[in-house]
Amino acid sequence: MENDMHSIGGMARDSGLGVSALRFYDRAGVLVPAWVDPVSGYRWYAPEQLEEARVLARLRRAGMPLPDIRLVLAGWSGADTELVRTLLQAHLSRLEEGLSDARGEFSALRALLDHRENAMTSVRIATARLSSAAPELAAALDAVRFAASADPELPMLGGVLFDIEGDGLHVVATDRYRMAVARAGVAGHDGSRVQVVVPTPLADAMRALLGGEGPVRLSVDGDRVTLEAGDRQAAGQCLAHDFPDYRRLLPRAAGRRAVVEVAAFREALETGPVRSEGTEAPDLSVLRVEDGGTAAVCTDGDADPNRVAVNRRFLLDALSAGSRDHLILELATPTAPIAIRRPDDETTFSLLMPVRLDD
Repeated sequence: MENDMHSIGGMARDSGLGVSALRFYDRAGVLVPAWVDPVSGYRWYAPEQLEEARVLARLRRAGMPLPDIRLVLAGWSGADTELVRTLLQAHLSRLEEGLSDARGEFSALRALLDHRENAMTSVRIATARLSSAAPELAAALDAVRFAASADPELPMLGGVLFDIEGDGLHVVATDRYRMAVARAGVAGHDGSRVQVVVPTPLADAMRALLGGEGPVRLSVDGDRVTLEAGDRQAAGQCLAHDFPDYRRLLPRAAGRRAVVEVAAFREALETGPVRSEGTEAPDLSVLRVEDGGTAAVCTDGDADPNRVAVNRRFLLDALSAGSRDHLILELATPTAPIAIRRPDDETTFSLLMPVRLDD
């Protein structure tokens, strides 16, 4: 019988629904496998169910509510398609109405932004002169570079923020799905706050100069920033964009914490179970903090309500950027950012946005 049927993996590949989504729709009674192995519990789907799965994938991508999806699939193979057509048109009308409402709200928001911009004074010409230890600044850049955006649609995120205030320089990068923050000490600054966004190619050129042990000099003159290390320098224009107020994005309260041994945790992530929500979706690792403060990678059957799903590659990148044998993994709720911190320096950390699970 198995030769004539689709395994759950094959169904996921051919339909565009992830394995976890197929399990969810099975439990919801929307797309129930034709046969389940009574010993292994493995799901098998009849050939004719592939078309239903593909229809379901399209409805899911269109955001149709689950009750309507049930009715569409129930009427899909029938001779009378009036109910199906009515449900499709009703959902399309809701989407169009919602889009119209969203356009109105966005128009109002743009008007508010225009009013704010017109009321603001011209761009402040900032000037700063300071020095920092090369190893400290190098470590800060290494800790955040992985999180810088490469999306041409968001040029304001295509750089590293240098946030200078008092005796510290915070460097920050984000691509919306992750954010990394690190701090380096500085000397010679007058204490006022100066912010510039350094394009990632220039930030990389600066990092290449930081191989020594001595101090380096950083200067900001309006929209130009220069790093000098001995007789070498890297200089260029800053991005002509404001960086988001990253301080508003920082977690307000600590969640459940686990100290992880990075090499072992990395192996658990690379060899452990992964989930995918679609053919083009990233692999997800589902995490939880157990009693006693240890972190675990959840199996598919784990129903812990506090489990958190995260892009596995992003998490592996954050572990590498943490540059420690042990790191602190901080989980709050399934919808709150995941924090990765250094035990000896909590001013340097990464935040990863969680991914919503279907089940």
